[in-house]
Formats: sequence, C-alpha cells, structure tokens
Amino acid sequence: MLVNTPRTTVASRSPFDVKMPRLRPRGHRLRDRPTVDAARHAVEVYPPDVVQRRAVTWGGIAAEIVQATRREKLEIRFRAPLHLLTVCDQGVRSDGDTFVEGLPRSRLRDARRKLTFVPAGHEYHEWQEPRLLTRTVYFYFDPANMPTPFGAIAAPLPLAPRLFFEDAALADTARKLMRLIEHAGADSGPYFGALGVVLAHELVRFNAGAASIEARVRGGLAAWQQRTVAAYIEEHLAEQIPLATLAELARLSPYYFCRAFKQSFGMPPHRYHNSRRIEHAKTLLAKPVSSVTSIGFSVGFSETSSFSVAFRKTTGFTPTAYRRRLG
Repeated sequence: MLVNTPRTTVASRSPFDVKMPRLRPRGHRLRDRPTVDAARHAVEVYPPDVVQRRAVTWGGIAAEIVQATRREKLEIRFRAPLHLLTVCDQGVRSDGDTFVEGLPRSRLRDARRKLTFVPAGHEYHEWQEPRLLTRTVYFYFDPANMPTPFGAIAAPLPLAPRLFFEDAALADTARKLMRLIEHAGADSGPYFGALGVVLAHELVRFNAGAASIEARVRGGLAAWQQRTVAAYIEEHLAEQIPLATLAELARLSPYYFCRAFKQSFGMPPHRYHNSRRIEHAKTLLAKPVSSVTSIGFSVGFSETSSFSVAFRKTTGFTPTAYRRRLG
C-alpha cells in the first residue's frame, strides 16, 4: 500500500524536496541494475515561486505536473543522466524559444498537445512569455531500466531527441498518468507502475519507428529537413536566400515547404531568417570594436536605417540603445 498520497507543493528548489510516495506494488522487485534518483535531477524552473509542482515516483520512473500560477516569464532548464519526456497539456506563448541539444531551436507559439523528448545527457532549455497559464507534465526515465524493443536481436538504437512532435499512443498513456497523479489514492501504486512501464515501451517503440521514418510534427518538416534548412540559413545569414533554394534542400515544393516550415519553427522562412540575423547582430553588438553600420552590413542589411528598423521591431530597442544597455 502507499505510504501517503501525492500532494501539491510550491516549488522552491526541487519538487522532490518534500518526500513523495514510492508508488510501488507490493512484492514488486526492481531490476538489479542501479537506478538514477530523479529527486536530484528534476527540471529547474525560474522563478520557482510562480509554479506549483506535484510529483510521484515509482522504480526507475518519476512524473510531475508543473502548473504556472501567474502569467510571468518562465525559464526552464534540464540536463541530467535521465531521459525526459515533456507533454504540454496547456501552453500558448506570446513569445519564447525552445532548444533541445541536437535539434534546431523552435519558436512555436502554440505547443498544446505537443511532446518533446530529451535523451539522457542532452541539454534542454526553454523560455516563454505565456499567453495562457502553462501546464506541463514531465516524465523522467532511468536509462538503466528502459525496456528492449520486442523481438530485437541487436542492441537497441539510442533514443534520439525530438522537439514538438505528436504520437497518439504516447499522448494517451501520458494523459492517463497525469490523471492518476492528480487523483492518486491508496490503491494507485500497481496502476501507476503498469502505466509507467507502458509509457517506457511506447517511447522505445516510437524511437524504433522514427529511426527509419523521421518523426514529424503533423504537417511539419522531418528532423533531417529542419537540420538541413536551419544550418543553411545560419551559413548564409548575410545573403538573400530564395524560397526555392530552401524548398529544394527539403525536397518539397515551395508551397508545401512554407506550410511545413511554419508548423515546425512557428514562423515563415523569411521571418526566421530575419530573426537569426538579429540574434547574430546582438552578439556582435556586445563587442564594441565594430560600428552599428558595419554590423548591419555583416548580417545582410544594405542600409543602417533598415537595420535599425528591423532590430527595433524585434527587440524594442535601436541597435545603439541596445549596445548602451549592455554597457
């Protein structure tokens, strides 16, 4: 039986600072392999006092619901020897940026019903200015306890990072676990454990399928297309890049490429190109050796006035005012 039932805690250092129940069925024996303690490796949320966190653990799997209580800018960071699966239950941001090591950044505004997977050891960083109060479920998996794909002969493929994808089986199991966390009772242990194992199997199953057919956000670009296009834009920031060139790199028609690009990156190609120019300009402005005019030229603006207009539209400051703030 359970020692306690899960309770909501306002996060200060970690959602696991308060001792949470071990949801473990009577008589269940963990594998003999060592497990990683999720209590030491939960996602970090700043500022911590604007969210409530409810967490439970079972064996090599831990789960928590993180609910924003105020519409303030949030920053989330994670890098640990655990796999992390995030499921966005509620999440629409007016601005923000999400990064998973190994993948292009995304500024997708509406992340509802989207999933993100961060393999153990990879960096995950996100900041957002929420339009609605966010609500995200985080699942932590001990790599030592991940299942082997059914019928596998060779060693299983390493789990790959995925950003803002959809999968019905994973999402359905995750939602069941979320409801269980919210309403866990004294008899919840066996069910939580069973669902946690199912979720781990679904994750491995998804990864095995995505290894041969790149995982796609519905209507979006495949991971290899995102990497190829983003890398090309970074290498040609100062140039005018024809839409046809990007579409050819992704092996799509210009029409379908535009739709897929916006779905994956949260904005049209030309806006993404311009945002990357401005981000690079910010870095250059931090170094006082270059003039504003030369920086504008280096990122592809032929006139200082057009550079200033574009920079101010994105940041709210002129390049000169931004540099002065840095000083």
